[in-house]
Amino acid sequence: MTRERPAGARKRLTALDWADAALTAMAEGGGLAAVAVEPLAARLGTTKGSFYWHFTGRDALVAAALERWEEVHTERIIQAVEREPDPETRLRSLFRTVMGEAVDDPLEVSLLADAGHPGVAGVLRRVTDRRIGYVARLFEELGFPPAAAARRGLMAYTTYLGHTQLVHAVPDALPADPAYLESVLDALLRP
Repeated sequence: MTRERPAGARKRLTALDWADAALTAMAEGGGLAAVAVEPLAARLGTTKGSFYWHFTGRDALVAAALERWEEVHTERIIQAVEREPDPETRLRSLFRTVMGEAVDDPLEVSLLADAGHPGVAGVLRRVTDRRIGYVARLFEELGFPPAAAARRGLMAYTTYLGHTQLVHAVPDALPADPAYLESVLDALLRP
């Protein structure tokens, strides 16, 4: 039986709540500099004590937030598209998903801006390798030789990063027509 909280009682926060709040702050406030315990506590409607219940310090929160970003923005997306048996459909679905999310989420651009931070650099390296490797594998499944598949995986990922950067820096430089994305994919898929 679930006990109801008394009126005015706070929800018990988890480490994931804090990590998600840190990611939101990074996206809204321009990266790691936006991760500060007191403003996050205010945002979450709690005290710093809740933070210290879950984390030994700010660096631990940043590490948890980056791990959460990796899980949500890489692993879960890959898992979702993996349900599709056809590799070309998977690739097209992956691109539509990540390009669509890039429009609304400046977090990727914020993290890239903090690439020189040791904690961010390692996660970016791991995420980059995972993403490029996954896309390269899709190209291999489509019949491209391993070296060509690896090149196309890299080209696809740099296309994504360029798109993500432009959509936040100079959005009107990108065509609003969804056919643009399809033409990029058609070019990458051409033997």
